[in-house]
This record gives sequence, C-alpha cells and structure tokens, in this order.
Amino acid sequence: MNAGIIGVGKYVPEKVVTNFDLEKILDTNDEWIRTRTGIQERRIASENEDTSDLAYAAAASAIKNAEISADQIGLILVATVTPDRGFPSVACQLQEKLGAVNAAAMDVSAACAGFMYGLSTAKQFVESGSYQYVLVVGAEKLSKITDWTDRNTAVLFGDGACAAVIGQVSEGRGILSFELGADGTGGKHLFLNDQKAIAMNGREVFKFAVRQMGESAISVLEKAGLSKEDVDFLIPHQANIRIMEASRERLNLPEEKLSKRIHKYGNTSSASIGLALVDELEAGKIKDDDIIVLVGFGGGLTWGAVVLKWGK
Repeated sequence: MNAGIIGVGKYVPEKVVTNFDLEKILDTNDEWIRTRTGIQERRIASENEDTSDLAYAAAASAIKNAEISADQIGLILVATVTPDRGFPSVACQLQEKLGAVNAAAMDVSAACAGFMYGLSTAKQFVESGSYQYVLVVGAEKLSKITDWTDRNTAVLFGDGACAAVIGQVSEGRGILSFELGADGTGGKHLFLNDQKAIAMNGREVFKFAVRQMGESAISVLEKAGLSKEDVDFLIPHQANIRIMEASRERLNLPEEKLSKRIHKYGNTSSASIGLALVDELEAGKIKDDDIIVLVGFGGGLTWGAVVLKWGK
C-alpha cells in the first residue's frame, strides 16, 4: 500500500499587514525587510479567530478536495505551537468542529517542521492499514506570541493554516521517503521566552537552517533511490529567502523549480510548507508524477523532509 496526499486545503486570515504598516510601529523599513527575508506582507488573524478556527477552514477545504466525508477520517494530527489553550488539543477541537466522530486526535509540537512530522506519521498509519484516511493540519496564530516591539522577529511571522488528507494512492506515487530529526542542544536559539513571546538567535538559526535543509533534502532523495536531477519542484519552509535559495543551490535546481511564497505570508511555521504546496497546485506548477521535495526546520531544534511523487 502506498500512502499519499489525496486532498489539500488552506486558509489565511483576511487582514494583510505590509512592511509599510510595520514601518509605522517599528524602527525598520520595507527595503530592509525585503532584502534580508523576502517578505513583503503577512496575514494576521483577528481577535476572535484562534488556531482552531484557522485549522477548521483549511481542513474542511481539504476534506472537500479529497471527496470524502469527515466521518471517514480515522486520525487527526494538528501540527502547531500556538494551540488555543493547553488542552484540549487543537486536534480535538477540530474533530468536534468537523464532526469527525470516528477520528482519534492529537497535536504534534515540532515547530516549523511540524507538517513534515505529521505527514511522516500519517504515512505509517495508512500503510499499516490502521486508518484509511488521516487528516494532517499545520495551523498557527503566531501573532499572539510575537513581540511586536522586537524588530528582529516581529517582521517575520504571520498566521495561517494548511491541511492534507492522506490516503492510499496508486503504485509508485505518494510519500516515497522521509527524514525526521532533532537537536535539543540548539533549543536555546529559538524558543518561547518567559514573556510568552518568540525569542531567536537569528545568526545561529540561519547557520543551522542552511546546513540542515540542504543535508536533509539530499538524504531524503537518497532514501527514495533518487538523485538531484530527478527533482521537479522544491518546497522549503518559507522562513527566509536566503535560506530557501541555499537549499535550491544545494540541489542544483533552476529558480523556476523553487517555491517562493514567503513574500505573501511571511513565516507561518507549521503552515508554511502546506500553504506553499496549495498555492503551487492552484498555479498549475505541480503535475501528476512530479517529484517534489518538502523540507523544513524549526525550533527544538527540529527538521524534516519528505519526497513525494505527486498524484492519486
């Protein structure tokens, strides 16, 4: 049995905050943000929208796209570091909102690599025959843990959600290989501080990301029995355009094979790779039997990569 993505969905809040908007409240400017990060704007959730609301909108879209019903889902995995509350989990809240009465539910906390952790876990449950369908969601309301007085981090983050339904696909397609990893000794470089806000040592995170994203992409291709030349599209975590470009160069890919959606959404943590995937599908850039590499890193420190052969 081969497990793969059979339906996708996304949701971003209506409110757009541009770099020019941030100029009014921070000692920064549009050119500085764009040249160093690639970000032009980000979406910010309203006060009455929380992570579970973002997750629901993306999940409902994915279920419709997969042409199944919510009661067919056996497991819900929500990757997030911004749950509505300590418990119940966002996954349990989502189960209720969707009416997925037959689904087990749990959250996955792996920061920006969370969607990779979710996809890899879902693959095991589907291929073992434990569940016919697993719903994987990446959802974040990072605006509620952003220090809006810190110009080094406030410009980076946005809110949003992505979702994928994992089920059986035809032979040779689906999730071909994955790699997950963590280095807890690097947790001090990216964490939630005592003020409940994101704190980051940008230089150390940058060095880690450039090295690990490239290594993981190469490793996961080798596990699938593929080479760099086989890659049709690279979708990296949308954290920083320079990190993303470094990953592309490591794979010797032309620019048109790199997904670049960071300018629209900023860093949406566990939602970023899925948001980019849905955007590229909507733009017609991904076709059946394309080889796609998804790769991300996050606080923990964590990392994850997945190779997909697209199609049902």
